[in-house]
Parts: sequence; C-alpha cells; structure tokens
Amino acid sequence: MDNVVVRDLKESDIDDLVEIEKLSFSVPWTKSAFIKELSNKLAKYVVIEHNKKVIAYGGIWLIVDEGHITNIAVHPDYLGKGLGNIIVESLIEKCRENKVLSMTLEVRKSNLVAQNLYKKYGFKPVGIRPEYYSDNKEDAVIMWKDL
Repeated sequence: MDNVVVRDLKESDIDDLVEIEKLSFSVPWTKSAFIKELSNKLAKYVVIEHNKKVIAYGGIWLIVDEGHITNIAVHPDYLGKGLGNIIVESLIEKCRENKVLSMTLEVRKSNLVAQNLYKKYGFKPVGIRPEYYSDNKEDAVIMWKDL
C-alpha cells in the first residue's frame, strides 16, 4: 500500500481505534480503555495511518524484560494488504529498543490467520488458557517468542 505512515498512537487517534475495535472484535475495547492506555507507562501503541485515518494498530505492554501484546487489529476494509505484518514488526522493534528479551500474547484458538501471522515472526504456541474469552468461553492459545 502507498501513502501509509507508521507512528506512535496519539490521543486524537482513539476514535479511529474504537471504530476498528467494534468492526473487528465481539468484545471491543472501549474509548475509556484506550484513554487509560495513553497514561499507562508500560503501554506502547503503534498505528498505521492512510490518508490521515488510522487503519490498523497494535499495542504492547513492556513489563521488565517481557513484551505482552495486548491487541492488534486492521480495519476490515484493509485486510489482506500486509498491515498486520507491519504492526507485528513495529511491536518487535519497540521491544528491541527497550531491551526486551521475549514477547507473548494470547490469541483465539479459532483465529488461525492470526496464529499463522505470529508463527511467521517466530512465536510458538506453548499453552492454552481455557475459556479465556468471555463472549463465548473460547480457549486462548498462549504464544511466546524469544528476541
């Protein structure tokens, strides 16, 4: 895609994130949750902007020497264009900049597209969190990557 900018999250981006959340997840994060993340010293978020609109984002918490991916989403109109790759690469770079040694995340057991994206970047499934997702009690696959 042409004319995309990857940058850190700004407060003015939050409405776009909320829109993407509602279109992407059955239990979306709220506007207030994202506002709290802006003041969370552990949280780092990156966005992809296209024509002055945020079309993808990802977040990570940097806790001591571990990076915990909180969420990654791409606006449905822009799926399949490699934006998920850019977000994952950006989060890995944030971890490297902050001397993080490993990264982790949870992903729905049924979300094979996301699991394959993470595997492409060296994440490995290491366990299951039973009934992790509140909307349908679906299990989460726990994945880890060493840096």
